[in-house]
Amino acid sequence: MTKKSEDIFEMLSEALVEATPKPDPARRMDNLARARENFSQVHQESDDALRPKDKKVERTRSAVSERIALMTRKAKYLLAGSTALVTSFAALVLVVNQPDHMTQSTGKSTFTSSEVMEPSTVDALSDEEAPVAEIAAQPAPLTAKREAVAPQAKIAAPPAVMSDLSRASGAVAPQTLETFMASAPEAITPQVKGNDRFEGKDLNSVKSVTEEPVSTFSIDVDTASWSFARRMIQSGQKPSPEMVRIEEMVNYFDYGYIAPADDAADPFATHISVFDAPWNDGKQLVRIGIQGQEPAVEDRPPLDLVFLIDTSGSMNSPDKLGLLKQSFMLMLDQLRPEDRVGIVTYAGSAGVVLEMTGASDADDIEDALQRLAAGGSTAGAAGLRAAYDLIGDAEEEGRIGRVILATDGDFNVGMSSTEEMKTFIEGKRDEGTYLSVMGFGRGNYNDALMQTLAQNGNGQAAYIDTLSEARKVLVEQLSGALFPIANDVKIQVEFNPDTVAEYRLIGYETRALKREDFNNDKIDAGEIGAGHQVTALYEITPVGSDAREINPLRYGEEAEETADAARGLTSELGYVNLRYKEPGESKSKLIGTPISAGSGPADSDASFAAAIAGFGQLLKDDRYLGDWNYDDAAALASTSMGNDPFGYRHEAVQLIHLMGSLDR
Repeated sequence: MTKKSEDIFEMLSEALVEATPKPDPARRMDNLARARENFSQVHQESDDALRPKDKKVERTRSAVSERIALMTRKAKYLLAGSTALVTSFAALVLVVNQPDHMTQSTGKSTFTSSEVMEPSTVDALSDEEAPVAEIAAQPAPLTAKREAVAPQAKIAAPPAVMSDLSRASGAVAPQTLETFMASAPEAITPQVKGNDRFEGKDLNSVKSVTEEPVSTFSIDVDTASWSFARRMIQSGQKPSPEMVRIEEMVNYFDYGYIAPADDAADPFATHISVFDAPWNDGKQLVRIGIQGQEPAVEDRPPLDLVFLIDTSGSMNSPDKLGLLKQSFMLMLDQLRPEDRVGIVTYAGSAGVVLEMTGASDADDIEDALQRLAAGGSTAGAAGLRAAYDLIGDAEEEGRIGRVILATDGDFNVGMSSTEEMKTFIEGKRDEGTYLSVMGFGRGNYNDALMQTLAQNGNGQAAYIDTLSEARKVLVEQLSGALFPIANDVKIQVEFNPDTVAEYRLIGYETRALKREDFNNDKIDAGEIGAGHQVTALYEITPVGSDAREINPLRYGEEAEETADAARGLTSELGYVNLRYKEPGESKSKLIGTPISAGSGPADSDASFAAAIAGFGQLLKDDRYLGDWNYDDAAALASTSMGNDPFGYRHEAVQLIHLMGSLDR
């Protein structure tokens, strides 16, 4: 600084001291302390963390403080020069208070104090603020390919920390108060349990065989209830009773049923076993297992598959759109070259992101997935129409057409009536195109709607909470999820009043059918895919058992039948009828299997199924379990591991123990 400049600076300083009122030191210190306290509460850091660590910056700040102190001791300032001087000091203070990442330690400083002090530089920075903000708002490009996804499939992030994936890299840039507050809504995305919608039904009640000897229901191969309950428990929350569908929890696991031969007359085999109920002395469990055929991959028809992806604003979360992309990329390697894939998205308006493309062009499919970004409202109805239009008449070409809807269930624009959507999907189902649903995330999950869509689309409903679950559904069980072997599968059990006094179907409350619906081919029911299996459990009370829930009649036919049963007139507990349609057919076929009287020891698969059924009842309603508790369920499951190559049963035991701890 030249001698002339120093003189001018001295004159301005003296004039400002003369014209400016004397500052109040006590008030200044009070305001400074209050400002530091407020900033510390927002940033959740100590006062030490608020001070820059860069010694160079500290020295600069110290020099400025000395200059300010010197000026305040001067006298006789000129008021006319105060405006220019205040502007200069404001610019200087801004530079001094920049965070560490704005100060280059390499000696190649981007901004210097002298540059900022220049009025032209300050004006230029102000003019360019808008373009800089616009560039910063652009998302980083997504370049992950299948090579990057495969290792993650082996070690999936725990569901309880899925929302923390955005912080997994550990690369956190320094933040000022302003940048922290601006980024907080994106960095913290709380999931509100109260916004998830479920429509549960009460447990099936005990039925008297003399009054209602027949039980009828549609099969269910969905598994969403288990996955959602698992995520809740692993995050330290108890699932609400309406979230629990016991049959979906039981059917989550494989029980090693033997599949029928490829040349068998029927596409699935029926397996029945009877054993003592673990929670009630004097009662028995009847396990009915159905195993579908597993045709060779080369014998399956080619597939036309459309990913219908929700890209609305509610999907902007790592455990929603981020997990969705990774999940579908895992699936691509399982498709054959003759299979075709298309992608439709919906958010505000629906659009085709990828026309039907051969699975051999995996790079094009991956690129289309990676370009997806969330934003806007949810035009789910328009997306459904666009997806079905893209598939076209796959059945007429000898191909299987299926839409996979991936969403958090937030349909809030367009055809929002559940009945309206149901009618639309039923029409497309009758034309030969199936609909499956994959649910993601929490906070907006509309379980009731997801179930309605999948059931009426002859498809499966699954909930994807981790990459491991995605691998189970879209890799291990891909054939069952995509290739149907039987439609409208119904089960009707007639119990023998001579041997069975009471029965109770465990689960399937939402799949109940009227007795007359069984023979009506116009009544829709569930689909079974290649290799799929279905398990149903009945709790029965034999005639003469002291464990009856309903007292027998003293007079009439029931009294006579009880006396006949005591003389051992029959060797059957009941009879299982199964009705199904082959894909593309409108007339059903019938299979029948007797339930032999007498119980034997339960094998490991039957015992494990009973343990999961008991666990589900503990979560939903334990009125029929007596004193049986979570410890009993965990003990039964842990001694019934059987063949568990992927560790799903071991995970279940840990989950039961965890739920027992939460319930105390």
